[in-house]
Amino acid sequence: MRTRITELFGIEHPIIQGGMHFVGFAEMAAAVSNAGGLGIITGLTQGTPEKLAAEIKRCQDMTDKPFGVNLTFLPSVTPPDYPGLVDAIVQSGVKAVETAGNNPAQWLPTLKEAGIKVIHKCTSVRHSLKAESIGCDAVSVDGFECGGHPGEDDIPNFILLPRAAEELKIPFVASGGMADGRSLVAAMALGAEGMNMGTRFIATKEAPVHENVKQALIEASELDTRLIMRPLRNTERVLNNDAVERLLQKEQELGDKLSFADIAEEVAGVYPKIMKDGDMDAGGWSCGMVAGLIHDVPTCQELMDRIMGEAEEIIAKRLQTFRAA
Repeated sequence: MRTRITELFGIEHPIIQGGMHFVGFAEMAAAVSNAGGLGIITGLTQGTPEKLAAEIKRCQDMTDKPFGVNLTFLPSVTPPDYPGLVDAIVQSGVKAVETAGNNPAQWLPTLKEAGIKVIHKCTSVRHSLKAESIGCDAVSVDGFECGGHPGEDDIPNFILLPRAAEELKIPFVASGGMADGRSLVAAMALGAEGMNMGTRFIATKEAPVHENVKQALIEASELDTRLIMRPLRNTERVLNNDAVERLLQKEQELGDKLSFADIAEEVAGVYPKIMKDGDMDAGGWSCGMVAGLIHDVPTCQELMDRIMGEAEEIIAKRLQTFRAA
């Protein structure tokens, strides 16, 4: 399947693995890339430029296919060493970067000069147009269904994707609710040229997370995510658990007096406890509504082959049955 996304990143299938905290290690990225997609190492999970450079090298030892690095730009009292992280990416020879969070304009000249293609995650048409205007090569359009931060507009992909197609000239992928061949065909029908999968890739054999996490995704339905931190306008979609219930109770009781400090216990530094140790009630962790479509834990190759086979069958067979004779 050839689209502007496959051409841009030099990949076989128009499927990108989202950058996920404490999931996007070399094992994950290499498995997705070896299966024909674009694997992504999560930069901030590595923490330092030296550790990121080492993780990129590990991935290069596992695959000779293209892969990228996610850099999320967040406001912080003590921000990460972004100049060092960018330099590590450039020096490593990686040719794809997924940016997220704040406007990446400051870093684009350095990345573009190194021949790196940049895809920016956006939750609205206006942000997508801004990404286009500053020189991003593509955007990932994240609908309200997505795990992590869906923005504050609450626009689902059935509206957001065709609106993006009406406005954008650069290619974009659909993110949020993406799980299978049906997702891919639907996204492309709505104007996308590929899809970004996060939560679905966590439930794969190669995902370097605790088995409890994978089992939680299999057991979850589409009704089991919650939106937290809405009062702080930092909305995050997470899988429900005891800690999330406590957090939501605090939000309700404190109302407009809520501060981040009030909920820090449920959200700060919880990812190692969940992803590494399997403590599923340690806090809130990003998870999309797509959990309702996850029923097994295949290898990345099995998942990718299934998606592409299903997509091709839908296009060639099922859709054809609706054509008038």
